[in-house]
Amino acid sequence: MNSSLKDKLAVLPEKPGCYLMKNASGEIIYVGKAKVLKNRVRSYFTGSHNGKTQLLVSEIVDFEYIVVSSAIEALILECNLIKKHDPRYNVMLRDDKTYPYIKITNEAQPRLEITRKVLKDKAKYFGPYPNAGDASEVKKLLDRLYPLRKCRNMPKQVCLYYHLGQCLAPCVYEVTEEENRRLVEEISRFLDGGHEEMKQQLTEKMLHAAENMEFERAKEYRDQIKSIEAVMEKQKITFTDTIDRDIIGFAVEKGWMCIQIFYMRQGKMIERQTTSFPYYGEENEDFMSYVSQFYYDKQNALPKEILLPEQSDTELLSDWLGIKVHAPKRSKKRELVQMASENARIALQEKFALMSKDDARTVQAVHNLGHILGIGVPHRIEAFDNSNIQGTEPVSAMIVFTDGRPDKKEYRKFKIKTVEGPDDYGSMREVIRRRYSRLLKENQPMPDLIVMDGGKGQITAAMDILENELGLYIPVCGLAKDEKHKTAQLLYGDPPEPVNLKRDSYEFYLLQRIQDEVHRFVITFHRQSRTKTMLSSQLDEIPGIGEKRRKLLFTHFGSMKKMREATVEDFRQLGIGDKLAREIIAHLRKLES
Repeated sequence: MNSSLKDKLAVLPEKPGCYLMKNASGEIIYVGKAKVLKNRVRSYFTGSHNGKTQLLVSEIVDFEYIVVSSAIEALILECNLIKKHDPRYNVMLRDDKTYPYIKITNEAQPRLEITRKVLKDKAKYFGPYPNAGDASEVKKLLDRLYPLRKCRNMPKQVCLYYHLGQCLAPCVYEVTEEENRRLVEEISRFLDGGHEEMKQQLTEKMLHAAENMEFERAKEYRDQIKSIEAVMEKQKITFTDTIDRDIIGFAVEKGWMCIQIFYMRQGKMIERQTTSFPYYGEENEDFMSYVSQFYYDKQNALPKEILLPEQSDTELLSDWLGIKVHAPKRSKKRELVQMASENARIALQEKFALMSKDDARTVQAVHNLGHILGIGVPHRIEAFDNSNIQGTEPVSAMIVFTDGRPDKKEYRKFKIKTVEGPDDYGSMREVIRRRYSRLLKENQPMPDLIVMDGGKGQITAAMDILENELGLYIPVCGLAKDEKHKTAQLLYGDPPEPVNLKRDSYEFYLLQRIQDEVHRFVITFHRQSRTKTMLSSQLDEIPGIGEKRRKLLFTHFGSMKKMREATVEDFRQLGIGDKLAREIIAHLRKLES
């Protein structure tokens, strides 16, 4: 940290506001808000951070701040500054998907229209609707039921709508302000869940017309009732009330965040919106930043209620928007938020699955990774990871990716032989020595790149064996993890240094896949090894069980659980007598209790 930054940090005010982080080029790379500027800004330059935040902090050479009078003002200012500067490390509301709304215009002679833009024009907005077709159906129904003006520009004479009884013709006849207000209120009530009341009124009119032998009019009322049922009652009721609410959940994985918004209108789920993006800050803060931006331009069309995950800062958002925002801890509302979060998690998994199946981009990622590291194309990548529990049963594993694809027949497992206790570096030295001395002896081809699951210590240990003992000069990189054990940074060089790799790039995703796969493989091997050891040690306690029978039992049953639940007859198949079989079963069941 330079002296200029230290001086500015020392005089930061203890007031709410926004801060703007800048890089060496003077570009604004991050905008944040704070209830206390002094504490929040200082936190970036003190203590330890995960790999994502380290990447941001490593680029900061200067900052500005703007003091405001309240946390709500800081929230609004943050939204404005993010929209203006488009900072690289901020979560941005980039999804251009907009839904249609029905609008009652704020004019002397109001009218209905469908729009995708919610403006601060004192008009009334209702929605959103799943698609333009649904919004159009509702508008047509309202046009038939309520005689607001239909023409965008006032004509000089009455039109067909007037003769159909669907317009009061303000172009020719005077329509009072009270009459227009009454129609607007009725339409608003209808769209806010009052269509059941309208159905009841039309039913009474239909029956009255039928009694008076006015069958044509009764048929018109019947058709209007059917239209209301067809248009307004498509969805299954999800809530017994008719409150308009948005349910929002999110999930994070591999440096990406996915947000799901469920739109519930009049107690019915009408649509969902899914957005995925890489994020760099703290996940809850970035989530709330996205939500704030999402509602920034929708203040005229807010639902009555917003439901968020439990860890969300609901009070600030509720005060700003002036509606109920809360994080339910029980009941059906909590289940809906969990459902939104689960859908977000599934959407991310689908995204990564599709990315892994994109052959062209995977191959290109391999080429790009080689170019970034300056090593040529790493057609064959070998990756290593260790596993032990407090130093017991230490094992290592190696996986191979050929042209960006896992090559499972080339995977290898290693039981650590020369290292005692929890010594990751010692274990890695042994495995690297065994693996590549064997390749040298058998004159096998070497990999183009070695990936270590770990940071500088792991890289240094591997390079020491390769270069100083075996005389091999194979590129070695490391994948450092953050505090949540997620891939955060690529390290390479001598000494190893962070490599600037975009989190949303296919190259970064390829490395994440490699790290996830080697970790999965070594953990599976470690569990198998522990199970065999535990089973062997427990069987050794039984008289009459030697090494040969122990191997036979383990091969046949595979686990203590299956052996414990077996019958005497099951043991006869292995040539074990009934007496010994009963002793084995009794011994294992005694250990369980």
